[in-house]
Amino acid sequence: MAVPDVETSLDPAIAARLKRTPDGLVAAIVQEHGSGDVLMLAWMDDEALRRTLTTGRATYWSRSRGEYWVKGATSGHHQHVKRVSLDCDGDALLVTVVQTGAACHTGTHTCFTDDLPVEEK
Repeated sequence: MAVPDVETSLDPAIAARLKRTPDGLVAAIVQEHGSGDVLMLAWMDDEALRRTLTTGRATYWSRSRGEYWVKGATSGHHQHVKRVSLDCDGDALLVTVVQTGAACHTGTHTCFTDDLPVEEK
């Protein structure tokens, strides 16, 4: 589902640095503060990023539901944002959070639980 054309008050200097997908999104890699565990990958548009930066609550754009969602609003598994970093290319964010409960919608601590085989050469 396409991101709606939402007026946002995201700092123009930040907005200018973002390289978005054709549908207006930036990948947000979510990492746990303290442990360093990579918890999940989500998507943000300018408004989701603005809400995250101004509230300290991780807010994402749900591509499947076509709406904004605050992590934990329905599950109780909240993410309290400690830091947001933009990568050197401007096409990915690193969101460092204090995670309460499971980060993955499957109920696991992290979404990255299925290791794939890697051949050593």
